[in-house]
Amino acid sequence: MEKIIRVTTPDLKIFVGESIAGNDLIEQVKTFDETAGIDALILTKADIDERGGACISVSHVTGKPILFLGAGQEYSELKRFDKSELLKAIFG
Repeated sequence: MEKIIRVTTPDLKIFVGESIAGNDLIEQVKTFDETAGIDALILTKADIDERGGACISVSHVTGKPILFLGAGQEYSELKRFDKSELLKAIFG
């Protein structure tokens, strides 16, 4: 991964992970950030992570913004992340 980044010099590095992976997601994103230096996150299967624990945890651990949440199988179900909607889902 480090060599790919060094050779290609990407403008943006986005980590894409499954919200339902729990603690594994936290370890994945930490390792990827240490290796690649991520700029932002996209989380899939957010519709299954009802309490939003993964969103809160990965954002806190990395200090990076969440760009999109996937809530289904289609591209149309990839929605721009809105923290107020997440908080509403958590606290009602």
